[in-house]
Amino acid sequence: MNVITTQRLSLRYDRRVGIEAVQLQVPEGEIFGVLGPNGAGKTTAIRVLLGMLRPSSGTAQVFGLDCWRESHHIKRELGYLPGDLRLYPWLTAQTAIRMAGQIRGQDLAVPGGALLERFRLDPGVPVRRMSRGMRQKLGIVLALAHRPRLVVLDEPTSGLDPLMRLELASQLRELAAQGHTVFFSSHTLSEVEHLCDRVAIVRAGRMVACETMDLLRRRARRAVTLRFRDAAAAETTAAPALLDVRDRSGPVWRCDLVGGTPELVRWIAQQPIDDITIGPPSLENLFQQFYRTPEQSP
Repeated sequence: MNVITTQRLSLRYDRRVGIEAVQLQVPEGEIFGVLGPNGAGKTTAIRVLLGMLRPSSGTAQVFGLDCWRESHHIKRELGYLPGDLRLYPWLTAQTAIRMAGQIRGQDLAVPGGALLERFRLDPGVPVRRMSRGMRQKLGIVLALAHRPRLVVLDEPTSGLDPLMRLELASQLRELAAQGHTVFFSSHTLSEVEHLCDRVAIVRAGRMVACETMDLLRRRARRAVTLRFRDAAAAETTAAPALLDVRDRSGPVWRCDLVGGTPELVRWIAQQPIDDITIGPPSLENLFQQFYRTPEQSP
């Protein structure tokens, strides 16, 4: 079943677009990422799914329930980490887990304690003495301790060191393998590349792509660097259609390969070129193209 479903979901703030005509289907057990720069609409979409904001048009459902009218039912089986996490200064991790358990009607001492150990967080330190990373880890523990059917994380790795990012990724993969669904936003390509089954790319409130990571990797272009014999040769040589030249600096061209490698090799053999570097397919370049192109993806 689809845990999250939206149909032409839109939210506008007067004339400003928050999100526009978003179409999503996120099945059970998937790790789904929403990638985009700050201000792209990622947090707005999450707040609509959580019932914090009412959409201007379209529909949004979680567990088959309407996100605005039935939000209180949805939240029973949902774990959430906000991007602007706020915690009481006097709160300790131990107290926070006990309070969360009382609110949910569950004893979270054992699962919460296990997560505190995994994320190396002292249960007795108050929030006012925690670093930003420690507060973020506490927010993650509170989102995961009750083992929700759906975990929604807004920029979850903010403030985490590399080891804790790996631990979070491991925990999310474990949850997904057991049938839980993970929905998280990020502006960092490496996070979604190594963790997600699928990713939606958003720009200015609109979803410009929603594809599997495998398909995106197949579509990614190779980076090519050409070094000509001298600057004059580089300037007078006409670029072939199979190369998208991004930068010309003296005798060096930096390009994206939009054609085939055999065709490139044959063309190079006839040019005054001393050296060539062909890199692996670059997802970074692919995502930059989504953000540069006015209307649609490459």
